[in-house]
Amino acid sequence: MTINQFSRTELLLGKGATEKLAQKRVAVFGIGGVGGYTVEALIRSGLGAIDITDNDKVALTNLNRQIIATHKTLGRYKVDVAKERILEINPDVKVKTYNTFYTPETSDEFDFSKYDYIVDAIDTVAGKLSLIEKAKENNVPIICAMGAGNKLDPTKFEVADISKTSVCPLARVIRTELKKRKIKGIKVVYSKEPPIKPSKSDEETVKHQIPGSTAFVPSVAGLIIAGEVIKDLIQTP
Repeated sequence: MTINQFSRTELLLGKGATEKLAQKRVAVFGIGGVGGYTVEALIRSGLGAIDITDNDKVALTNLNRQIIATHKTLGRYKVDVAKERILEINPDVKVKTYNTFYTPETSDEFDFSKYDYIVDAIDTVAGKLSLIEKAKENNVPIICAMGAGNKLDPTKFEVADISKTSVCPLARVIRTELKKRKIKGIKVVYSKEPPIKPSKSDEETVKHQIPGSTAFVPSVAGLIIAGEVIKDLIQTP
């Protein structure tokens, strides 16, 4: 075996699988606490092309959980920081960035037919539903992250069809809306841990319903998502 940066991955997946990953293009919508770790694992696994979408800048409160957030990257657009990191890991990756807040209104900026897989790691219900609809229209597989905020137990995450989810409030909303649209067969990562109420000591947080989060919960969700994407991509013809 010729030694390269993916040699350890080839020992488990096989050379054919890593060669296949190098030909695939994945779109990741949202590169925060969950999506950032998904991007990290996909690139370190040998993905050949990636589109990343996010309109936020790195903020002080991102430092506790987002892999691209450091004191050096504060104030910079997340997609710019992520692109630099991606190319430092693998200079051969084709990276396209969208400094865009994804909504149904901005969906026309994207050619979904070009993707081999879509990762939904955004927060809004409208955005998630739009991504699912676009994926279905273009026959592209999609995996969606459900609620990772206000959780403390990373062992409670499960991979399931949206119709089989329980406990998670966000999954319940998405499940209901997809049923109205008669859309089936959507893979999600969700947690069965009941959400924890944020501390009332911070009135501003409670007032604006800002979720609490940790370094060890959203990261696990992101890595689980990456594993599902990789598994599905190497199994496709």
